[in-house]
Amino acid sequence: MNIAIASLFLPSRCKSSLGYQAHYFANKMVERGHSVTVFSRNGREEDALYSLRPVQTPRALEEFGFSWDLRNVDFSGFDVLHTQGNDWFLWGRERPRHIHTFHGSYFAELLHEPRAKEKLRLLALAACQTASGALCDNAIAVSESTRSFLPGINRVIYNGLDLKVFTPGDKKSKVPVILFVGMLWGRKRGDLLVRIFREEILPKIPEAKLWMVCDEKVEGRGVLWFGRVCLRLLAQLYQKAWVLCSPGSNPSIGLSTIEAMACGTTVVATVNQGTTEATVSGRYGLLAKKEDLGHTLLAVLQDRSLRERFERSGIERASSFSWESVCAQYEEVYRGDIKSCGAPAKTA
Repeated sequence: MNIAIASLFLPSRCKSSLGYQAHYFANKMVERGHSVTVFSRNGREEDALYSLRPVQTPRALEEFGFSWDLRNVDFSGFDVLHTQGNDWFLWGRERPRHIHTFHGSYFAELLHEPRAKEKLRLLALAACQTASGALCDNAIAVSESTRSFLPGINRVIYNGLDLKVFTPGDKKSKVPVILFVGMLWGRKRGDLLVRIFREEILPKIPEAKLWMVCDEKVEGRGVLWFGRVCLRLLAQLYQKAWVLCSPGSNPSIGLSTIEAMACGTTVVATVNQGTTEATVSGRYGLLAKKEDLGHTLLAVLQDRSLRERFERSGIERASSFSWESVCAQYEEVYRGDIKSCGAPAKTA
């Protein structure tokens, strides 16, 4: 099939998993024999197997600008248009079968945003996002928790994971290691974990280490900051760590939790919709209230048998996220094997 993928971000600029998902999904579809062209405001990635067509969008209000600029793109030569968000202004434009993947809910973000100005921006984005569900042929959510905030979702297809890269390692670190992957501030709450590590973990386990994979620099006793790392180094950090801690309030499934499981690392997370779904209500990882997170981390670090149990069960859970499974499900959607959700894709 000749597939057009529209994604505002690619890994070179996107701090979240969305850009990486768009990039690796496009590569995997090329490997499966499809012709793929990605439309994005970002430059070409070094390992891209797909064709790239830049969409020149000003950075100011780029979420809206990218969607508007897509109206000028001729999609008539493609069999499928697969948008990874930001397609809200394509009403009335001719296009092939139109699939939209929802990687999260702006309304869910709005509920956790304290700043008034940012609330207004998220409210506008949430309105556009809700309308886009009626614009496409098939609306896909990446998790049941995302689906719960959005009307008209046909199906849940998880984000993909390369199980040849994210795989269990040979040995864990000799000293207890807690790993964090995300952003220091905001919904990922890396700053909360840093405080818990200093105030609760180090007094009880002085040799413990906290590995921080985030853009914002973090320093202090026992803390090792890595910044942003390549995929293979990230997998190695998962393999060596004793625990992956996800202290955030994000209602979607955090990809780092699944990557850690695939690498045979125990997951400890605060309770929210995303972590509850990822761990299947604690079956594949430990869940704790924010105020109990330090106590739970200490318990896991000090109990080898507990860690080993969740290491084994996490590997089982991660198998549901393989790229082979994800791509096969999208091919089924591309062929029109599931019910249409909204307006017809081709309009006069």
